[in-house]
Amino acid sequence: MANTAKFSTPPPTARYALLSFPTPEILLVTLNRPDQLNCINMDGHVELDAIWSWLDAEPTLRVGIVTGAGRAFCAGADLKEWNTFNATGRRRNMPASGFAALSRRTGKKPIIAAVNGLAFGGGMEAAINCDLVVAARATTRFALPEVRRGVVAIAGALPRLVRTVGRQRAMEMALTGRALDAEEGMRWGFVNRVVEGGSEDREVVKAAVELAKEVAANSPDAVIVSREGIKLGWEGVGADEATRLLIEGWYPRLVEGENIAEGVRAFVEKRQPEWKPSKL
Repeated sequence: MANTAKFSTPPPTARYALLSFPTPEILLVTLNRPDQLNCINMDGHVELDAIWSWLDAEPTLRVGIVTGAGRAFCAGADLKEWNTFNATGRRRNMPASGFAALSRRTGKKPIIAAVNGLAFGGGMEAAINCDLVVAARATTRFALPEVRRGVVAIAGALPRLVRTVGRQRAMEMALTGRALDAEEGMRWGFVNRVVEGGSEDREVVKAAVELAKEVAANSPDAVIVSREGIKLGWEGVGADEATRLLIEGWYPRLVEGENIAEGVRAFVEKRQPEWKPSKL
């Protein structure tokens, strides 16, 4: 892990994930329960909610990446814990941000899913709500197998998936539970890039880091506001209403910041801009 002295607040304590910093602007979160195929228990959801909230609040960080240790990205919920909860009458209280604190996350800063293997159930729900998805060709499998277990994918994927891939394809995934590989995910529109290799060589993480560097090289203010504009439309707000919300709610804050002036000045002066940490 990089020296945390540069951060305004220390990273949250993580028991079920590893935090690292490929560059000073990028946070890499590795789900770290490989023996359980990175299935996430309730404490893990709370932990991840704190981590992604810290990403949004920490001025020096611009992009997050999430991946999994071992042969799985995330195989979904911890069903052993779920069974124990059922037997004892305990309720599963997930944070408002959803599965892995991603499936219903709003947030400010983009997160890239580096899918290295199985992305089943909640793992698929988390990936579909990430802003960008990079997948390993040899080992990635996406699936919503909940119907095969008598449960339902209620962490946010169903309405989001239909907006991305269309009604019939979403129905096929949700009603059959069959798995898709990385290439099919790309053809269906929810994977941005497919990378050679599998879960062990970590090429997918390297590719995600390179993509994150491309994002982090831009104005952090403009990235936040551009992401918000796309998110408004994707979440079902009409184009005119989304534009109004963006202009009235976000654009004035962008104009008041340092980075918009720096970007224009750097263009006129024919040099690379020197971006400041976002204050949005």
